[in-house]
Amino acid sequence: MVVYLIRHTSIDVPQGVCYGQTDVPLNPTFEEEAAQTSARLKGLQFDKVYMSPLTRCVRLATFCGYPDGERDDRIKEINFGDWEMQRFDEITDANLQKWYADYRNVRATNGESFQDQYQRVADFLNELRQKPYKQVAIFAHGGVLINAQIYAGTVKPEEAFGALTPYGGIIKIEI
Repeated sequence: MVVYLIRHTSIDVPQGVCYGQTDVPLNPTFEEEAAQTSARLKGLQFDKVYMSPLTRCVRLATFCGYPDGERDDRIKEINFGDWEMQRFDEITDANLQKWYADYRNVRATNGESFQDQYQRVADFLNELRQKPYKQVAIFAHGGVLINAQIYAGTVKPEEAFGALTPYGGIIKIEI
């Protein structure tokens, strides 16, 4: 099965703010960015379209012509728990240093680790693999796209954040 993973467009949140699963606004350049993403999808036919239920993904999927795509919580961004909507450099939680040292396994306070998110994404993709689809689109988040690439074997876990897809970017994997 061929899976097209589409990252949402840029967000209207100051640089350095931890936003994870918070439903944040998109930049005023949304329509211009979305038009570029939509143009790159032109001509592709999908048996099924999925999206994160967060507005930044729903808006892009809708703009691209897929308002009825299936929403799935498993493809939400990582949950940063108590750190959501705080500037990373202003978080006083001692757990943040542990997370920086081992984000793959250490959970954000009252949130998730990267491994937790990977497990959610892997569960979603394992279920998807059982479907009769040939080509699927998934509108999601940077962390989801990284984890899907790890799942597909195209990115190594230790190289994860070097594989961050730009806003509005599209990657293709096979599962």
